[in-house]
Amino acid sequence: MSSIKRTVLFAHIHDISAPHHLGPAIASVTAATAEALVIVLVSQLFHSAESTSNPVKQWDDVQRLLTYVYVKATKAAQDLGKVLLDISVVLKDPSQSFPSNFGNGMDMCFRIQGDSPVPHLPDSIETLPQVFVVPDKAIEAHRQHSVRVTPSCDTSPSSYPVVALGGTFDHLHAGHKILLSMAAWIASSKVIVGITDDELLRNKSNKHVLESMAVRIERTRSFLQLFRLDLEYEIVAIRDVYGPTGWDPNIQALVVSMETLPGAASIDKKRAAESLPPLRTFVIDVISSESEKLDHEDMELLKQTKLSSTFIRDWIVKNAV
Repeated sequence: MSSIKRTVLFAHIHDISAPHHLGPAIASVTAATAEALVIVLVSQLFHSAESTSNPVKQWDDVQRLLTYVYVKATKAAQDLGKVLLDISVVLKDPSQSFPSNFGNGMDMCFRIQGDSPVPHLPDSIETLPQVFVVPDKAIEAHRQHSVRVTPSCDTSPSSYPVVALGGTFDHLHAGHKILLSMAAWIASSKVIVGITDDELLRNKSNKHVLESMAVRIERTRSFLQLFRLDLEYEIVAIRDVYGPTGWDPNIQALVVSMETLPGAASIDKKRAAESLPPLRTFVIDVISSESEKLDHEDMELLKQTKLSSTFIRDWIVKNAV
């Protein structure tokens, strides 16, 4: 077992395409980490204060970026039998400061060789042992730094004040974190997370290793605050498909996965019946096995990676963890 339990990897990126050049570095840092890895992607493209910033128009690009990094790290961990390795990806603008306790409990800081220093790092990071990892120079040299342009006739808001989503969030994994991250990405004030109540999970497989509601709420909140600290997070237990979306008039947008998309239709009907404003629905479709938004290589990697609480519970039971 590695004595390096908790690590952080900082990497600068220059566009929001999948950073294939970072693949070897992500895999090597994952291999070196025993318990928890935070990957911080640094770019001015994540500067929400810019007048040109439009998180909604960047929806596809950002979920594609997150999916590549999460899948690369998760697959590397699973190949090494480290199914419970806690992997988080954070998007950071270089002008943003980090919480003073960001590096607390970490054992090592990894950086990409050739990257410029990351500004505003707290002492808790600066005092860690520093290790430089090498990106794939060949891939980096051939990357196309292109920007996808949305037609000017698109009048969608650039973000939404209140965004909602729901799920079980048991043994929080990469699929959950992509969903939560994208909700926070398009929100400007508040994210409401509905977490399925214990009573509705009685028929889940290996229910004896399901995390308690308190643990699921705490892990969800901790991740969201790591991803974006400037938003308000309301995390509530839900006992039906609607949760707060069935009665709260202040919610403007809903984030769902392909698997929970039918629930969005039920919510639409419920809100119409209650004379509530309709919601703009955003779908996380990159992590679907039928997604057309990944290239062939990335899709094959996704198909080989288990993003499932059921898989994690099965693994825990089989390995008597």
